[in-house]
Amino acid sequence: MFKIKIKHKDTVAPVEAVKGIHRRTMCYNDDAQICHFDMKKGSVIELHSHPAAQIGYVVKGKVEFWYQTKDSKHLVVTGDSYLIPGNVPHGAVVIEDSDVIEVFSPARKEYGNE
Repeated sequence: MFKIKIKHKDTVAPVEAVKGIHRRTMCYNDDAQICHFDMKKGSVIELHSHPAAQIGYVVKGKVEFWYQTKDSKHLVVTGDSYLIPGNVPHGAVVIEDSDVIEVFSPARKEYGNE
């Protein structure tokens, strides 16, 4: 029998993903996972890639993403969503304190241990 899994953000301990960015891995299975990110102004996510597609929604704040190189900048703000295909190099700088929800598909195994 299938059991619905429910987690409240406040019951998940945050993990510092990079300096100034805390991740809460919420619900997940092998196919997909949802994470909440609390991002402080000035934090930087260096250029990286991963096999999972990444779909995000900015609950509040401003984040500047770059794809492939730091020359291709895209600003996302409160109410914006975005999609980064798997294996595409990307990074970001947090312009103002931000709350971001991201879904990864397939799930990132390194994020599923909380």
